[in-house]
Amino acid sequence: MLSDADLTALLLTLRLAAVTTLILLVLGTPLAWWLVHARFRGKAVLEAIVALPLVLPPTVLGFYLLLALGPDGPIGRLMLALGSQPLVFTFSGLVVGSVIYSLPFVVQPLQNAFNLIGKAPLEAAATLRAGPWDRFFTVAVPLARRGFVTAATLGFAHTLGEFGVVLMLGGNIPGRTQVVSIAIYDHVEALNYDSAHMLAGTLLLLSFLLLFVVYAANRRIGVVKP
Repeated sequence: MLSDADLTALLLTLRLAAVTTLILLVLGTPLAWWLVHARFRGKAVLEAIVALPLVLPPTVLGFYLLLALGPDGPIGRLMLALGSQPLVFTFSGLVVGSVIYSLPFVVQPLQNAFNLIGKAPLEAAATLRAGPWDRFFTVAVPLARRGFVTAATLGFAHTLGEFGVVLMLGGNIPGRTQVVSIAIYDHVEALNYDSAHMLAGTLLLLSFLLLFVVYAANRRIGVVKP
């Protein structure tokens, strides 16, 4: 059985993944749509920035976020000037780091889904006097539902297993910033392999179930006419 501390870490991790995924869907959907349809100089630079967390070591990203959000960083100083506390070593700071680090795992599946729609359905809707918003919500979103399922699941699963960014930005404060991956590391460092097995096995099972949901949902969507 999981100890109270491990259960707290698991619940905190699930909460972090859920909040991060929701924010990423809200922010990533218009960003993905814009990247697909916009034509401007420097677009490749922006796409590279969005995809950078795919290749950047998590500790590097976490280090620079720590500098930026800390009390001596530009964002940290701004928050202090506004009467608020810096985001480092807080749950909100974990959310910020997770959103940035998991961004490409949500944006890229949505980009692929929007690209596959093509222009024909949108042009057909335009001939029926559908406005841009109507075309997006009644045509693009339903046709891209596979992409939304994949993006949400990958964003959630990727946040579940994150270690470097959350450790650099949030530290290891039980009940506040200690997520499952850090708790597993603590157990291994203390040679408490039984507890590490329990937590790692729980995370492994949860990750498998999430991927199973993606494949099952996309298979089901694939046989349903849009």
